[in-house]
Amino acid sequence: MASLTQSKRLVVKIGSALLVGGGKLRRDWLTGLAEDVAWLVGQGTQVVLVSSGSIALGRGTLGLDAADLPLEQSQAAAAVGQIRLARAYEEALAPHGLTAAQVLLTLEDSADRRRYLNARATLETLIGLGTVPIVNENDTVATDEIRFGDNDRLAAQIAVTIGADTLVLLSDVDGLYTANPKNDPAARRFDVVERITPEIEAMAGDAGSGLSRGGMKTKLMAAKTATKGGAAMAICEGSPLRPLKALEDGAPATWFLPETDPQAARKRWIAAMKPRGEITVDAGAARALSQGKSLLPAGIRAVSGRFGRGDPVAILGPEAARLGIGLTRYTADEARAIAGRRSAEIETVLGYPGRAALIHRDDMVV
Repeated sequence: MASLTQSKRLVVKIGSALLVGGGKLRRDWLTGLAEDVAWLVGQGTQVVLVSSGSIALGRGTLGLDAADLPLEQSQAAAAVGQIRLARAYEEALAPHGLTAAQVLLTLEDSADRRRYLNARATLETLIGLGTVPIVNENDTVATDEIRFGDNDRLAAQIAVTIGADTLVLLSDVDGLYTANPKNDPAARRFDVVERITPEIEAMAGDAGSGLSRGGMKTKLMAAKTATKGGAAMAICEGSPLRPLKALEDGAPATWFLPETDPQAARKRWIAAMKPRGEITVDAGAARALSQGKSLLPAGIRAVSGRFGRGDPVAILGPEAARLGIGLTRYTADEARAIAGRRSAEIETVLGYPGRAALIHRDDMVV
């Protein structure tokens, strides 16, 4: 079982039912969660929160019926609730010297490689600046066709996107059981799940609370995504005022073990891609790549093929030997324009600011 204080990068999913009660924010609970976040940040853990609650908060503010809302009313409720949700996190984290940052995403942002890389770069920058990103599905524009459907899946996708080693789903249950414990007193909780088998998947029910979309099936879907991406995942009871501290202290939970580590999972994903072009580098750049450095425009000798930002390209050495593959941060035309140039010249050449590296080392397999 993972230790939160030993985690380098932690994603925590917060359900609507934990954060909102009777259409109003549960401030005492959020205050406790903020204390947990500050405690973990103080231990050196980078924390990202994936928070539901915007629709539930907006529904209460607008006086809308608690039953299922039409799409237009859900989007309107989210627009009202997102402001209140962001402000609540800002006010809860500020006393601890932490800065909250709001990030709104849709399923399309993870399905489209360019938008995926944009989201990843933004999150990485926010984390690097010491903020606590608060991620939510952009319910103001998301429709059934382009929504994750629940924040369990969104949290797992975020964990994979940023290479988190731990994901915690704060829920209204304390783990995965052999049967629904509300209906079967003999139901047994799994402390650890090493592999998600068809038998385990069959044990998951569909029950969710009145304010949330997710049930145990969605949590298992999240577990499959997270563990394949190298993150350990826990399902635990989120109602205590210090839920993460309680989990660290041994509160009941189900832990799903990762299949690999985050970096290896990402490298494997990149290595399996089919290149859409080729970039030939000089001897100096080839040496730098062998030392684990990023590919800068100055080291590029030639560019071939047609590719867009985020596409995989093969990296060739001076003698045309293939050195590796990576996801480019520039289109083919842009790469040709800045080939051989120093990073400081990119804005002058392209007419707009660009990224220093053409292929970052985290997006490369050599």
